[in-house]
Amino acid sequence: MRLSAAIADLLQAQRGHLFPWIPVFLGAGIGAYFSLKSEPGWAVYAGLAAVSLLLAWGAVQRRPLAFLCWAPAFAAAGLCLAGARAHWVAAPVLDFRYYGPVEGRVVSVDRSPTDALRLTLDQVRLDRVPAVKTPARVRISLKGPEQVPPPGALVMTTAHLLPPQGPAEPGGFDFRRHAWFKQLGGLGYTRAPVLLAGAPGDGVPVERLRRAMAGYLQQRIPGETGGFAAAITAGDRSGVGEQTLTALRKSNLAHLLAISGLHMGLLTGFVFAAVRVLFSLVPPVALRWPVKKLAALAALAAGAGYLLLSGGNVATERAFVMVAVMLGAVLLNRRAITLRAVAAAALIVLLRRPESLLSPGFQMSFAATAALVAVFAALRDREVPLGPRWLRPVAALVISSAVAGAATAPFAAAHFNTVPHYGLFANLLAVPVMGSVVIPAAVLALCLAPVGLEGVALSVMRWGMDWILAVAQAVAGFEGAVSQVAAPGDAVLPLFASGAVFAVIWHGRLRLAGLVPAAAALWLWSGAERPPVIIASSGGLIGVMEAEGRALSRPKGQGFTAGIWLENDGDAATQPEAAARWQAWDGVLPVWQGKGFRLVHAPGKRKLMQASACKEGDIIVSTEAEPEPGTCLLLTPGILRQTGSIAVRPDGGLLTARAATGARLWSGWYPEGAEIRRLRRLLAASAQLQ
Repeated sequence: MRLSAAIADLLQAQRGHLFPWIPVFLGAGIGAYFSLKSEPGWAVYAGLAAVSLLLAWGAVQRRPLAFLCWAPAFAAAGLCLAGARAHWVAAPVLDFRYYGPVEGRVVSVDRSPTDALRLTLDQVRLDRVPAVKTPARVRISLKGPEQVPPPGALVMTTAHLLPPQGPAEPGGFDFRRHAWFKQLGGLGYTRAPVLLAGAPGDGVPVERLRRAMAGYLQQRIPGETGGFAAAITAGDRSGVGEQTLTALRKSNLAHLLAISGLHMGLLTGFVFAAVRVLFSLVPPVALRWPVKKLAALAALAAGAGYLLLSGGNVATERAFVMVAVMLGAVLLNRRAITLRAVAAAALIVLLRRPESLLSPGFQMSFAATAALVAVFAALRDREVPLGPRWLRPVAALVISSAVAGAATAPFAAAHFNTVPHYGLFANLLAVPVMGSVVIPAAVLALCLAPVGLEGVALSVMRWGMDWILAVAQAVAGFEGAVSQVAAPGDAVLPLFASGAVFAVIWHGRLRLAGLVPAAAALWLWSGAERPPVIIASSGGLIGVMEAEGRALSRPKGQGFTAGIWLENDGDAATQPEAAARWQAWDGVLPVWQGKGFRLVHAPGKRKLMQASACKEGDIIVSTEAEPEPGTCLLLTPGILRQTGSIAVRPDGGLLTARAATGARLWSGWYPEGAEIRRLRRLLAASAQLQ
């Protein structure tokens, strides 16, 4: 009874501050769904739904301890919500390599990490593939110069298509899961011309408007600056080169390129202030009408238009929801910037797209927003002076940049494996220009375009963007501008997030207890171990850990996989540099001697023939099938499709991508064969020799 009374008193002290916990527990259930190794059955969902309802009923009946019932109820609801969403978006996925005619409608145009233009098509038709097995969407990279078809156009080409690939290493980013929720059932490339099969229809008018605006801006503002303008106004990054992207990332200014909370906040804030000032200059309007609410409605309309114009991607949608909640609070005479508003925005986003919980954008944007609200609320409540009136904007900018940078740094480092050291300095030079020059000039240009007077506004906008790009190039060129960090273990981010959330949401001195799990997560991260051996799922690359870093078996080819491995190692080396680290060779074949086994890489038919005289205990990794039986163990792409990428752990155990991700809706694993069981026995025996 005493414990129950103590818990009731503790929760009673938090009365009025418990709403922000709803998206937290809902997110915990969503995260639990994605961490499962097998897909729950319908009986599990029905049971969880019943438990959730019973707990909700219990919460209503026992008000003092209601929160203890609501927490698992929302967690169970979150798991059911994520499962329902995964089944709702289910669409056919290719299970073979396809080469042949592809027809479809262009729904979006973007640029790949290798700087190639990509077309995303829906209404797909594939030769000799039944409609029930045809993907809802496919994405095709264009090799070589192409006339980009307009959105909505029906096109045809001849393309190579593959199923979405699994993680580049066990436990890594699962692109299959990402593609599942985008309904991308096939990805590939074409070297053939893309032909128009029909005029643009009426299905994607917003996309056509985006492309028209992006083309207009790139015509009026040439070069990288025009591409930057198209990116921040229409969400079209195809005009931004890889060198500029690298500079923005190294200077921690890449967030200016993505239409997210900063852009939406600056735009709606400028419109809100401008409309309020204009109405206030008209006394009859200012005295008779609620000017503040009218300005909020105008800002909300501007934000909605920006959402449509930018393509409505997840990051922009999330930013609009956050702004809409805050402007809605203004319309309802509530305080706009509170943790309740942030929690309401997070709740809406999770209810609409539960999978966004796993995205870096969701984690970083809400981490930054919640931290900023908490810090400035604490400064306000404690009446901390920020200096004289003229210095307060500068102090607020420095504090906000430092707080947002500190809040997002762990998530950015975990997802992107880099830590920019001069990001605060770069943001102090660039963000004020974005807010006071670029965004206002863009709004003025849009307003003046119908009468043909947008030229001056575009010139001002160009000056501001030139400055931002110059800052990015300069800061990226500083000595030691960026350092690399190794990828954390699976438990690090959830543990860190739980501690940080508790420290931000809880009221009272007990919030300091949240620093314990956050510090424990960072300690675990510092001791993270990378696998000594990784084998690509294609059989085209092997990476082994040497004293100076990971050594790769090939200096070129499989560049995407090689880049991910090195990034996760926290290694800044290029693929040729990592390949130069390989120490042992058997003729022209790279070999690595483990304890109890020998690993040989023989990609291609010619090299596989040279490895035919292998011995018992050898593991041959190849991109080709075995020409004749041998005494060694041969891992071919056909076998690796059963497992995905393979890692040998520091203890000698075997971890496959199949084991790490489990049998989920999006996995698509082939049945595991005898070769993998033999590989497990071989590695288990070798582990005993260590």
